[in-house]
Parts: sequence; structure tokens; C-alpha cells
Amino acid sequence: MTWEELLAYCLSKPGAWQDEPWEGDVVAKVGPKIFAFLGSGEPLGVGLKCGASRESADEWLLRYPGDAAAEAYIGRSGWNHLRIGGAIPDDEILEAIDTSYAAVVSKLPKKDRPAVS
Repeated sequence: MTWEELLAYCLSKPGAWQDEPWEGDVVAKVGPKIFAFLGSGEPLGVGLKCGASRESADEWLLRYPGDAAAEAYIGRSGWNHLRIGGAIPDDEILEAIDTSYAAVVSKLPKKDRPAVS
């Protein structure tokens, strides 16, 4: 999977939009909230909400010790960085994007949630 494919998948979610809150660091947001940290594409990976807590997100680290790591600064809240092109299959990455998106949408006020078709 390429960086462009990863970004396109994120932006295909209802209400998703691209932002660059820090120079060179692309993120995907829904409403005002980030659901995927895409960075600049080097190294190829994505930061996602992988669990409601650090303990549940640690399952990724146990399954993919060389390709999953707690996300800097926000890892304690269940965010992980998942490396693309390693041991984690692409379909699991896409499923993790879906899960991160759903977790972020569920925390938005109802009036700010995107309409689901």
C-alpha cells in the first residue's frame, strides 16, 4: 500500500478531510478531530486510535513487535503507530483505520457527526 492509497482510504470516510496542522505532517480528520496521523510518508506508517486504553492498544505491540509502537505523546490514550509494508497485512491496517475513525466519530457531539449513507 502506498502513502497516497492510505490517504485516499482515510479521506473516503464520511466527513473526512485532510489537514496539515504541523508543517509536513498530514492528518485525516473528521469534524475537528484527528483519526489518522499520516505524516509525510517517510517512513511509511500511520498513527491510529487502536484501543480505548493503553492496555487494549498493547495487543498490536504484542502481535507485531517490529511494526507497531505506542504513538509518541498520545500513546497512553491508546494510539499506536503501525508500519506499512511490514508484517501487518494491509487489510488489518484498513480495519484499524475504520476502528480509529469510528472511535473518534463516537466521541463527537451528535450534531457534528457526519451523515452515514
